Amino acid sequence: MIGRMLALAVILAGLWAATASAAELYVSPSGDDANPGTLEKPVATLPKAQELARAVAKPATVYLREGTYYLAAPLVFTADNSGTREAPVVWCGYQKEQPVISGGVRLKLDWKPYQKGIMQAQVPDDLVTDQLFVNGERQIMARYPNFNANERIFNGYAGDAFSPTRAARWADPRGGYMHAMHQAMWGGMHYRILGKDAQGKLRYEGGWQNNRPAGQHGAYRFVENIFEELDSPGEWFLNSTTHTLYFYPPTGLDLTKAVAEGVRLKHLIELRGTANHPVQYITFRGLTFRHAARTFMENKEPLLRTDWTTYRGGALFFTGTEDCTVQDCLLDQLGGNAVFVSNFNRRFTLRGSHIFKAGANGVAFVGDPQAVRSPLFNYGQRNQYARIDRTPGPKSANYPAECLVDDCLIHETGRVEKQTAPIEIDMAQDITVRHCSIYDVPRAGINIGDGCWGGHVIEDCDIFNTVLETGDHGSFNSWGRDRYWGLNGAPAGELSKLALLDAVQPNVLRNNRWRCDHGWDIDLDDGSSNYEIYNNLLLCGGLKLREGFHRHAYNNIVVNNSLHPHVWYRDSGDVVNHNIFMSAYRPAAMPGDLNKWGQEVDYNFFTTKEADRKAFASKGCDANSLSGDAMFVDPAGGDYRVKEGSPAMKLGFKNFAMDQFGVQKPELKVIAKEPSFGIGREATSRRDGRTRDWLGVKVKNIVGQGEISAYGTAGERGVLVVAIGDENPLAKAGLQKEDVILQVDGKATDSVQELLRIQKPARAKVWRKQMNVEIQF
Repeated sequence: MIGRMLALAVILAGLWAATASAAELYVSPSGDDANPGTLEKPVATLPKAQELARAVAKPATVYLREGTYYLAAPLVFTADNSGTREAPVVWCGYQKEQPVISGGVRLKLDWKPYQKGIMQAQVPDDLVTDQLFVNGERQIMARYPNFNANERIFNGYAGDAFSPTRAARWADPRGGYMHAMHQAMWGGMHYRILGKDAQGKLRYEGGWQNNRPAGQHGAYRFVENIFEELDSPGEWFLNSTTHTLYFYPPTGLDLTKAVAEGVRLKHLIELRGTANHPVQYITFRGLTFRHAARTFMENKEPLLRTDWTTYRGGALFFTGTEDCTVQDCLLDQLGGNAVFVSNFNRRFTLRGSHIFKAGANGVAFVGDPQAVRSPLFNYGQRNQYARIDRTPGPKSANYPAECLVDDCLIHETGRVEKQTAPIEIDMAQDITVRHCSIYDVPRAGINIGDGCWGGHVIEDCDIFNTVLETGDHGSFNSWGRDRYWGLNGAPAGELSKLALLDAVQPNVLRNNRWRCDHGWDIDLDDGSSNYEIYNNLLLCGGLKLREGFHRHAYNNIVVNNSLHPHVWYRDSGDVVNHNIFMSAYRPAAMPGDLNKWGQEVDYNFFTTKEADRKAFASKGCDANSLSGDAMFVDPAGGDYRVKEGSPAMKLGFKNFAMDQFGVQKPELKVIAKEPSFGIGREATSRRDGRTRDWLGVKVKNIVGQGEISAYGTAGERGVLVVAIGDENPLAKAGLQKEDVILQVDGKATDSVQELLRIQKPARAKVWRKQMNVEIQF
């Protein structure tokens, strides 16, 4: 009996000691930094709370009371702020209170009428802000054309947005911004106006936000931060010379009671460590992050040979960390990247959080290009086989790995920067994205920029309403322009092995629901290799596999669409089997003399007609496939499981769950959208696709999304060379099969009809392997 009592006493003493050593600190906007940081006497600022937390024994919890914490500078955590596995450091809201960490400043304004419904107020001389929030909502910087929520691209565009005629209206446009889509719709480009020259022409800088630079789109343009364009409710303008803020309040807004806030910081929270001295075991839970500056003019870093560039920073910035977590947080209308995980990071977790209306990426995982072997940074660059490093994998550990994005709702990102994604992954390994709902974005929902170094798992996600403002992309997009891609001098048959030098682990897409009405549901673009794709429900845009190696796509359901094979290697090793398709395959630029596509394209089920199954029998496809009624359970309601006895099951198809896609956290699931299950509206072309003869050369118009993507043209522009004999004089001058003729003798040849008018050509500009080539005839 005495022994039992002693044992109990030891246990109770241990529990008391553990409780006693768990430090609790409190901070409140109404506190005082002279206080000790207790519940009764909280400190007032986050830097003071951080100072106290560094000094106390761990574990430690810093409780933030209700209110807004305006930061004068980013709150920086180093290795000295770390916790441990047994004794973590947690920053969280107190009980059910909802504290806000802000990179902005509250403005005390005395509003007075200006003219035509516009109000004005003086602001502090040192105020610099690129955003105005009123009652928690971001307002519209004065722009032309006016903001229109129903316009899909830029929320309104005009070809004359920064034309000389328009610019003549502006007395002093310095500090204004010009925005334009890439001429091929591969994202957007942004410029800062520097002023006007002596002739009244705009001077500006920028346009570096795209790693495949080209001209501005002629129609998709707008301009902002121009005083003379302040003419619509919700618009604002700050005159930094007179320190006057102008605002056109919406109807019904009482400015005497409104809370106005500006923005001053690009980063709110920074965790900065190194691989040798990482920041460890810090968790942010139940917090709201607001008011981070836009960073589109600092988006300059090329991401290897992808089409993308990036700004290496975000409202929450992590570098050199281990086992750090952001959980149950709201990241609200941040101006640039919401979360950026840079270089060495291990086991970072974002869980149960809501990101919306970020200006750029939602979450970006981006490693160090110096960790890449034989890296290149421009699409046109090519490695030499004799010179590449042939060691598999990375050169160092300076990249994100073993990270997780779980049970999150991410939508309406890319409000400013259009070449961004809710989830962006470059030069990283073993990134898992699970149970996320992602939608209403300008480009891909998830983008994997390269094959370095694989191991990524995308599972149980719901991704739709993507590629809303751009083109030639998908709800999922990837590239694999790794050291093998476009390699000069490689022996025949070596590329399939070399493709695995960077893509050392397979990427897995499984149990997801995808929908893209303006591109492909899944788009494996240039070079994407080593992918396993199964148990996916593709609702609209189909499955595109461009040139790459070692892809296995099986047990997927492709609704109202099919497989899009583009430009495959002869020995790709691709396997496409046990899928359900609803039309014949839609190839583009496949080798005409290739008698067998991939390792196996067979044992698939076609719900349309037998002719679709047989359409590519000459390419070794679908000898054992079937067609008929798949016997779906409830396709109108989105349940594409097949009933018992379905002929698809005879081919090896297996049902997978239709009710587990997307975010599961109850508070987020109840507000998350779901995709439409209706038939998508596939764009149809009115261009003539027939082959014609021009000076002995077989030519045709570029027609449809498949050919636009396969040849990388700026829309349905140019004339494709289908066939040309070796003895043809134009061939001897350098014209080749699969060239796209853009100009002849300085005249645009957007169509065959325009080309046929030219019978004595002297010179031509062609688009060859997505590069401009000049030819003299």
